[in-house]
Amino acid sequence: MDAFDLISEDYDRWYDEPEGRAAFVAELACLRSLIGETQGEWLEVGVGTGRFAQGLGVRTGIDPSRPMLDIAARSGIRTVQGVAEALPFAPRSFDGVLLALTLCFVRDVRKALAECARVLRPRGRLLVGIVPAAGPWGRAYARLAAEGHPVYSLARFLTPEEVMERAADAGLAPVGAGSTLFWEPGESPDQVPRIEAGLNPQAGFVALLFEKPGATVAAHEA
Repeated sequence: MDAFDLISEDYDRWYDEPEGRAAFVAELACLRSLIGETQGEWLEVGVGTGRFAQGLGVRTGIDPSRPMLDIAARSGIRTVQGVAEALPFAPRSFDGVLLALTLCFVRDVRKALAECARVLRPRGRLLVGIVPAAGPWGRAYARLAAEGHPVYSLARFLTPEEVMERAADAGLAPVGAGSTLFWEPGESPDQVPRIEAGLNPQAGFVALLFEKPGATVAAHEA
């Protein structure tokens, strides 16, 4: 049984609480600052309950947790059960792939990013959102993990540099980055989300955008 199977409803409800809602609004704005509106066919890997997919207009999501997928499906998202390391899609199936708060729970990050690159079309975009290990939220979650938290004890929080290195191994080129969540968990959140371009080591959430090199099919045919 996936660990998220047992907490799917509680996980989703957190986003309706003041802290969760403020964090989500900031994270979504940070992701959107790099891509604007999604264009073409996108996939979210680790779609969970579908909050980010719905917010960014991503129509297809994959996740190992059936209860989480059931919640995502209520928003009209086409759901597929599976894992990041073995995506059940043909090569070049998507114009974009979203990984929002997913990589810390993936067993093999290199394989997952290689799979994302495989299913991307040439010039396709990979948008990654992480809680940096050294940021305020990463440190707070690490403390919960040390206390035996049922979910965060399964997580391995990454640095932006680790993600960029492994994305490069998958043949993906960096395009941009953004930072947000400059308040500690439990503190009063920013009333207006503060989004900074680039990587700020004080941020609790970082968005990274990558591109798969190569000419598009249309350009090649032209």
